[in-house]
Amino acid sequence: MQTALTETLSTDCCIVGGGPAGLMLGYLLARAGVNVVVTEKHDDFLRDFRGDTIHPSTLQILHHLGLLKEFLTLPHQQMEKLQAEVGGESVTLANFSRLPVKCRFIAFMPQWDFLNFIASKASSLPGFTLLKSTQCDSLIYDAERVCGIRTSGKSGPGEIRAKLVIGADGRRSVVREKAGLTGRSFGSPRDVVWFKLEKHPEDPQWSSGHQGPKQNFIMIDRGDYWQCGFSIAKGEFQALSEQGIAAFKQQISAVAPFPEARLASLKEWEQLKLLSIRIDRLDKWAKPGVLCIGDAAHAMSPIGGVGVNLAIQDAVATANLLAPPLLKGSVTLRQLQKVQRRRQFPAAATQFIQVKMSGKKRNKDQASPLPGLVKRLPFLPYVFGWIIGLGFRTERPRAVASKPRSA
Repeated sequence: MQTALTETLSTDCCIVGGGPAGLMLGYLLARAGVNVVVTEKHDDFLRDFRGDTIHPSTLQILHHLGLLKEFLTLPHQQMEKLQAEVGGESVTLANFSRLPVKCRFIAFMPQWDFLNFIASKASSLPGFTLLKSTQCDSLIYDAERVCGIRTSGKSGPGEIRAKLVIGADGRRSVVREKAGLTGRSFGSPRDVVWFKLEKHPEDPQWSSGHQGPKQNFIMIDRGDYWQCGFSIAKGEFQALSEQGIAAFKQQISAVAPFPEARLASLKEWEQLKLLSIRIDRLDKWAKPGVLCIGDAAHAMSPIGGVGVNLAIQDAVATANLLAPPLLKGSVTLRQLQKVQRRRQFPAAATQFIQVKMSGKKRNKDQASPLPGLVKRLPFLPYVFGWIIGLGFRTERPRAVASKPRSA
């Protein structure tokens, strides 16, 4: 069911954030018979410049859920290899063709299509409610335990009382802020400037969604337009804006497969959107009555496009571990901490690699050792394919009883 909040609600689990982690967790809990409410502050999922890579690990989860065949009927691109141009040479960075899964490829799909698909499946379950245009403002406490959230939206203020509140509301999580959960930031020396370009018939035909002639340029095929990203040094955006859009287009034309005249549609600085990259991780993901997962617990860099898929793995592990106690009536802090123990290593290991990969850049005249390294060690693309495609720990949804819990 999709609705707007008009009165105080009571539920087993309230999930804040209708992104990949929140919707997948909501679907899995409702599938297990748990009553769940998911809140989403926007009135739809149509926002550009969000993660669009559906990795083999996520496709395998959809396969286990019996949703894969229908999911793959949605418009998407498939890519068995990740390639990039390094030092003027094309290099296969990751190869997924030997993974032990149903789909040995990355599917490129606008995130709003993925979210609408999961939301539609979840909304067919009797215990699931999606509240759009509903902002979480604060947490409700009973002594030291979180027991719900206060909300605001088009219908006014409201409350949702729950046995468990889960923050799946991203790297700027309200839940983790209001719960006083603290963590460590690992920084990032790069940001990404996103913009759109209309497609022309003479445009290059990229074999994959993310590929450009230079390392710091990204092109994603969105059907009738290109979503383009340009990597810049952290904090450089303000200085670029002061130089003006014309100077920025000159930098783009130096690395893009388009001549500068092709960028004529970029006329105002407001057409550019900055993605400020950060890598951080909470020390403790939970307090009594509240848990954070996905980017709310461990913000990832866009490197490898793994953030969405780590969040979904978090959701599967959370449902596996917490659905049984929720069905019994309550969840202890110790049970919440099991989620962090299960998912801490995959998050930390992935962030370690991202921090190393996004370290200080070499001088522009210094050749990258990567092409030679891959040539000497031809197995490396398959290793990287495993790390990117499956991660350091995969999760499988548990089977559920044929009869859901009675109301």
